[in-house]
Amino acid sequence: MVERKIKLTAKEDVKEFVNEASKCDFDIDIFYNRVIIDAKSILGVLSMDLTRILTVRCNGHDEKFNSYLDKFAVA
Repeated sequence: MVERKIKLTAKEDVKEFVNEASKCDFDIDIFYNRVIIDAKSILGVLSMDLTRILTVRCNGHDEKFNSYLDKFAVA
């Protein structure tokens, strides 16, 4: 299991993120506080507070997706 902190600022970022997450054959969750959403759900991710730093939890490993997350990574 891999966890990364990211920040999605625009709706286009969310659409691109969900599209990339959907290519993975394992579960990916995105959350903050106690709100957990399936990262492959465009409506779920759009319903989150995008002003917050979000945590992505991957229940598998895909090097291409991990590299993609670097685009939105927060220190």
